Amino acid sequence: MTTSSRKRWRPFRFLVEVLERRAVVPTLKMVWLTGASALITGLGYFLGLGLPALLLTNGLLLGAAVLDISLLPRRKGLSFSRELPKQADIGSPFEVTIHAKAQDPVSIPIEVRDDLPAEFVSPPVEQLAATWQGRHAEIRYTTTGRERGQFTLGWFRVRLRGPLGLWQKQMKVEQPQVMNIYPDLSGVRGVLSSMQNHLMLEGKRLFRRDRSGSELHAIREYVPDDDPRMINWRATARAGTLMTNVFRPERGKTVMILIDCGRRMGVELAGRTKLDAVLEAALSLAAVALKQGDKAGLIVFASEVKIYVPPGAGLTHLQAMTDAVFNVQSDYVESSYEMALQFLMRVQRKRTLTILFSDLDLYMLEKSTGMLLARVRRQHHLLLVGLRDEVLHAWTQTESESIRDAYIKSMAHKLTMQRMEQTARIKAAGIEAIDVPVGELAWTTVNRYLQIKSSDVL
Repeated sequence: MTTSSRKRWRPFRFLVEVLERRAVVPTLKMVWLTGASALITGLGYFLGLGLPALLLTNGLLLGAAVLDISLLPRRKGLSFSRELPKQADIGSPFEVTIHAKAQDPVSIPIEVRDDLPAEFVSPPVEQLAATWQGRHAEIRYTTTGRERGQFTLGWFRVRLRGPLGLWQKQMKVEQPQVMNIYPDLSGVRGVLSSMQNHLMLEGKRLFRRDRSGSELHAIREYVPDDDPRMINWRATARAGTLMTNVFRPERGKTVMILIDCGRRMGVELAGRTKLDAVLEAALSLAAVALKQGDKAGLIVFASEVKIYVPPGAGLTHLQAMTDAVFNVQSDYVESSYEMALQFLMRVQRKRTLTILFSDLDLYMLEKSTGMLLARVRRQHHLLLVGLRDEVLHAWTQTESESIRDAYIKSMAHKLTMQRMEQTARIKAAGIEAIDVPVGELAWTTVNRYLQIKSSDVL
C-alpha cells in the first residue's frame, strides 16, 4: 500500500523535497568522464603510475565539476511561469509557453517537462529544450487535446545544465492551471462568419428559400425567376418597374435540443464517440437558429436530466450553451426518454421545434414511450435524429470470402434491417425521424431545421 506524502516520516519527506525541487544531478557527460577517469587510473596502476594518475584525473574532474556547479545560477534569482490558452477545440493543436526570467544574464541550456494529462498528445522532445541567453527565455511547444473535458496542468519541471555540461540543476514549479477542451466548433464559427443569405457549414451551402415564410422581409426588383403572385403592384407603380415581395419565415421561434448521453452514445464512430458528433451538430444547429433570430434551448439527459439551458437568444447564449455541455460525458446507464420528454413538457409549454439526438434504439417502441412521443408531437414539432453506423453499413456491402465474413455480413445485414424497420415504425406513428452518417449529421440536421422553418409549421 502507498502512503500519502504528508504522512511519510519527516526524513523521507525531506528526501522527496530535495530530489523533486532542489536536486543537482549529474549529466550523461559527467558519467562518461567519471568512467574514463577510472579507466585512466586503472591503466596508471598497471604501468606503475597509479597514484599520480589517480590524483591527476580526479583532481581535474573535481575542479571541472566544482566550476560547473558554481556557474549555475542560483534558484533565488530565477522565476518561471506557464502560459496556455483557456480553451481549445478537440483535435486542434494549441501552443503552450514556458517563461523563464533571471536577475542576471545567463547562457545555459534549459529543458522542461510539463504535467500534461494522458488525454493530451506528448510534444516532441526537441520542442522542450532551448538555450537560455540573457535574462529572459521562452520554450514553446505544441500539443493537442484528444478528448473533451476540463483538465488541470499542475506543475512543470525545469532543468538547467551547467556551461561545461557536467551538472543539471532541477526545479519543480507548482502552477495549477485549468484547460478546457471544447467540441470541434469549426462548423459553428463557419456559420457565424457566413452571410445571412449564404450560410455555410462544413463547406456546404445550407438550404435557403428567400421567398418562403409569411413575414415580409424586403421589396426588391422583379427578376424572371420570381413568382408573379409576389409582385407588389403599389411599389411597382411608385418605382415605374416591376417590384416583388420577399418573405421569410417568422423569427422568434423556439428550438429545443435534447441530447441523449446514455451508454449507447459512448460508442465510437469514425474515430470519435457518438456524443462528440452530436454535441458538434447540436451547437452548429443552435448557432444557425440564433443567427436566424430564433431562440435555442438545451436538455442533456441519461437516466435523469443532467443539464438544462432555458431558451435564449444572441451569441452570448450560444457561449452559455457551449460552456454548459463541453464537459458532459456519456453515462453507463440506459437513457430514460420518458423522463426527458416529461421534463420538456413541464418546462416548455409553448410550441417549439424539438430535436432529439439519440440512437433510435428499441426503447422508442415501448408502449409508454410511444404514447408520450405522441403527446409531445401534438404539442411540439418533433424530430428524432439518429446516427448510422457506417462500419456496420459497410459490412453489408462487402464480398464474403470466408465463412467468418459471411457470418459477419449476415449479422450486419440483420442489424441494419432492424434499424431501418425501427425508423419506419417511428415515421408510421407520425413522428419525423432521420438516420444519417456521422460525417453528415451537422449539415443534414441544420438543413432539416431550415426546411421545417420555411414551411411555417411552427
